[in-house]
Order: sequence, then structure tokens, then C-alpha cells
Amino acid sequence: MPIDQIKNIVDYGIIGLLILMSILTFTFAIERLLFYRSVKLSDYSHKLELELDLSKRLGSIASIGSNAPYIGLLGTVLAIILTFYIIGDKQNDIDTGEIMKHLALALKATAAGLVVAIPATVIYNGLIGRAERLIAEWEILQDEKR
Repeated sequence: MPIDQIKNIVDYGIIGLLILMSILTFTFAIERLLFYRSVKLSDYSHKLELELDLSKRLGSIASIGSNAPYIGLLGTVLAIILTFYIIGDKQNDIDTGEIMKHLALALKATAAGLVVAIPATVIYNGLIGRAERLIAEWEILQDEKR
């Protein structure tokens, strides 16, 4: 596999996938927040029905938060392989500038994975907290009806 193809896989494939995951996280989070704001607890007669509605898309956000670092790590490993390939290919005439560029590419993939994972995890935890609060409010409402 040519060097440029590996670089493009890291730059466009890995980083592009992480950008897509970030967009999905924020899209799902906004949708959930709007839903939580508009939910009418009195419309629910069963707790499980409420829990199902409140938990939609939360699994996707959690999956993004937990898997983004691994995708970043994959980009890092590919860029390190690329760097070793360059070093092995040009044993006597190593261009340190080129090596540093590829190591920076590796670090960029790691950083991108963390930049996606950290907000996704924070968003997930915040949404779970909000869902649990709504469930508790529903239970209070049900107790008051009795």
C-alpha cells in the first residue's frame, strides 16, 4: 500500500469518521434535550413506557463516547506503521522532517478520538441524569395520584 494511501486513510477515513461521530453525538443530544423539555409526564401511565422514550439514542451516544478513542488509536497505529515504513524504506537517507510530520499525524488521530469521546461521555452522563430526574418526577406524580 503506497504511503499516500495510508496517510489519506488516517486523514480522511479516521478523522472523517470521528467528525461524523461528533456530528451524530451533538445531533442526538439536541434531539434528546428538546424531547426532554417537551415531555409531559402525565401522558405516561407505565414507567417502562417513559423509560423507553427517555432512553432512545442514549446507547448510540454512549457507544460513540466509548469507541471514539479506539478509532483514534487505530489512526495512530496506522500513522506509526507509516512512519516505520518510511524509516525502513529510506535507511540511509532519512528525512527527519517527514518522520515528524507522520508522527504528528499519529498524534492528531489520537487527539481527534479524545476530542470526540470526552464530550460524548459528558453529554451521555448529563442526559442520563436528566432522564433519571424525569423518571423520579413521574414516580412522585404517580404517588400524588394515589
